[in-house]
Amino acid sequence: MVACEFSPGLDGIPVAQSAISYVDGQAGILEYRGVPIQELAEKSTFLETAFLLIWGYWPSKEELAAFEHDITYHRRVKYRIRDMMKCFPDSGHPMDALQASAGALGLFYSRRALDDPEYIRAAVIRLLAKIPTMVAAFQLIRKGNDPVMPCDELDYAANFLYMLNERRPDPFAARVFDICLILHAEHTMNASTFSARVTASTLTDPYAVVASAVGTLAGPLHGGANEDVINMLAEIGSVENVRPYVEKCIQNKTKIAGFGHRVYKVKDPRATILQKLAEQLFDKFGGDRYYDIALKLEEVVGEYLSYKGIYPNVDFYSGLVYRRLGIPSDLFTPVFAIARVAGWLAHWKEQLEANRIYRPTQIYTGAHNQPYVPMEERNHRP
Repeated sequence: MVACEFSPGLDGIPVAQSAISYVDGQAGILEYRGVPIQELAEKSTFLETAFLLIWGYWPSKEELAAFEHDITYHRRVKYRIRDMMKCFPDSGHPMDALQASAGALGLFYSRRALDDPEYIRAAVIRLLAKIPTMVAAFQLIRKGNDPVMPCDELDYAANFLYMLNERRPDPFAARVFDICLILHAEHTMNASTFSARVTASTLTDPYAVVASAVGTLAGPLHGGANEDVINMLAEIGSVENVRPYVEKCIQNKTKIAGFGHRVYKVKDPRATILQKLAEQLFDKFGGDRYYDIALKLEEVVGEYLSYKGIYPNVDFYSGLVYRRLGIPSDLFTPVFAIARVAGWLAHWKEQLEANRIYRPTQIYTGAHNQPYVPMEERNHRP
């Protein structure tokens, strides 16, 4: 057998060819289908960006209108799914609720007709439409309230904030949230996207693909980091405590939440946009005491760790934006999932176009030719 080199976490090993997004971590570049993220954040909408990611071209005015109409029409979820969510424990994490609910959609809509373009389009529509509804529904259900039904008069971002907060959002706040969704929609071969492509390669239904990706995103080393940032800022408590906190983390070799990235060795371009959005929200709706702590933290971490290429990532400022929009901290990662569904579906569709089931190899490190040990001769481990 030919020996192969082991790379923990598949670090640096290509696992697919993709035309969906591009990252240059040294230059701080992120593109969706070749379009810079700054252009999309300034000029596009989330649903237009989702269409571009999934189908690979800009929709015409008529195509985009039909796409938006169909997603609006399919926002509601089956009452049986709502009833299922009412059985979830109030203390359960919203990401666990979302994973279960996303998987349950397959019970209602899965035909696995993966060679049927109409089935693929319908699955894309349903997942983009229903995931936000399920996130908002669980938030109200766990507080003992009935979910708020979607409002057909509101666009994608405004409708989610309406269902979540039970009131129509300020148009500027809705636009900021829409930009946040664009920024989180896709990011090459991250852990949850790889999980989605592995699941997709088995030719299971897209609801299982999204459910598997949601489970992967939930981890604190992936999507869960944005929640950790707010907890860290609360722990630091004041600007004066920032430097001692950073020095303690460096001394103990503890990770500082919201800093560092496997790809970016400069400030994440999404973090730059999110910081500006946060400042605009604070100017309009009032400040956040955590923001001054965050600014000082970025400054001090830069002094100590910039030589290592450690800068703020997308999680560092996103939580501050979400706080000002009235989103609870344990919903930050489900909101991440709402956006990333677009990227997962783009990779699902791309995987189907030239599919080969993933079957990596391993480097075996165990023993060989070991004898069977009878029960009476076994030494039990302590």
